[in-house]
Amino acid sequence: MRALSLAALLAATPALAEMPEGVTHFTLDNGMEAVVIEDHRAPVVVQMVWYKVGSADEKPGKTGLAHYLEHLMFKGTDKLAPGELSKTVTANGGSDNAFTSYDYTAYFQRIAADRLPLVMEMEADRMQNLRIGEEDWQAERQVVLEERAQRTDSDPSALFGEERSAAQYLNHPYGRPVIGWRAEMEGLTRADALDWYDSNYAPNNAILVLAGDVTPEKARELAEQYYGGIPAKEGVAREARPQEPQQRAPRRMEMTDPRVPQPSLIRTVLVPERNPGDQKMAAALTVLAELLGGSAQTSVLGQKLVMTGKALYAGAGYDGFAVDPTNFYISIAPVEGMEPADAEAALDQVLADFLKEGPDPAQLERVKTQIRAAEVYEQDSAHGRAYEYGQGLATGLTVEDVNDWPDELAAVTAEDVMKAADLVLNSTATVTGWLLPQKAADAGAEIAVESTPPVAAPVGADAPATGGPAVDAPAADIPAAATEETAQ
Repeated sequence: MRALSLAALLAATPALAEMPEGVTHFTLDNGMEAVVIEDHRAPVVVQMVWYKVGSADEKPGKTGLAHYLEHLMFKGTDKLAPGELSKTVTANGGSDNAFTSYDYTAYFQRIAADRLPLVMEMEADRMQNLRIGEEDWQAERQVVLEERAQRTDSDPSALFGEERSAAQYLNHPYGRPVIGWRAEMEGLTRADALDWYDSNYAPNNAILVLAGDVTPEKARELAEQYYGGIPAKEGVAREARPQEPQQRAPRRMEMTDPRVPQPSLIRTVLVPERNPGDQKMAAALTVLAELLGGSAQTSVLGQKLVMTGKALYAGAGYDGFAVDPTNFYISIAPVEGMEPADAEAALDQVLADFLKEGPDPAQLERVKTQIRAAEVYEQDSAHGRAYEYGQGLATGLTVEDVNDWPDELAAVTAEDVMKAADLVLNSTATVTGWLLPQKAADAGAEIAVESTPPVAAPVGADAPATGGPAVDAPAADIPAAATEETAQ
């Protein structure tokens, strides 16, 4: 299928509205949701179990607990010795792992279809029978501390990301790192982990996704057999989180580090997430991000900044998979010798021009075609489809929302894009951050706020815009997702 040309691929693919074909959704009596995605091209199946709890649900002072428990979930049960689950999966020719995000924690295995009962039995076992030995919890706490040292403390881009998030979210727990603050991680205990497990790990707080060589009938039979008998728990619904107060003024920050090779800017703005039954703005934000920064050759920022020799990199992005308001970002890394203030002024001018002129109609259609093609390719992967449904349901969407998403993207108009651009580029809920080499700071490089020109009102606006543009960071500074994955 990947060998087809784009035109042939799109022509050969049914209308995306028909995507639910081969997808089955049901709920067990104990409240566990299940999604089955049939794909019989290879005798392989992916099992994913998503818990609707993540680092943003941690109590103050306990950051890193969700990720810590994810590690401890591999420490065994009454039936399984520490590490035995992963060893068994590997011995049967499969692979497994887990990851934690702000809004969910997920565990998965990819294995031969005839071994599916084996991994379902083991996953169901640790859902209810986890054992954390006295010799395990301190050693694993040291493992996650070393992970933080390797992935975050030794990486100025990651440290910069933590600072930006803390500046963007003053009250919401999205401002805390998924892996946790070191001082709080050092205080996590076995009792903390067991309390988190007992409070959140239950079938009525979980989503089972099976994708691959399995029929809906067999999937339901196995789900009933292995998960159906696990009792539901009371009080596992997600608690209300502290929300951000209105941000009335843009925020700015600057961080220097001698390990940074070149200056880079990231600007983020608070924007809506994908909401159940209402994904129109999220779809427009997705298209806007691709128009502004999707390609160095064809995007607005690429053509106006990279291709003209003003920037080494310029990008934009948006990921609407979140329970609460998320970020739209724009980033730029100026060419060597260009002052940061000049680079920021050039960026702001391009954004102001986009608000005046709107998207090129032909480019808008090309971008929508590219997004649709990416969705088509995603459907070619059982794991990719499992991830899409799991992430969607874990962040509050419905199966129908996930199914409707390609149609939502296809329906985006130029007017929708400009509404999204107005929301993003005329917002005051922004954080503009510069990550600078030490030499730039020593040279007294100042980034003047007044260098930002006024942002033009979008086409058709009744009044001039107030406030500055909004956006987020260079490729090296942007993680693929706000997750922490366990290496097995």
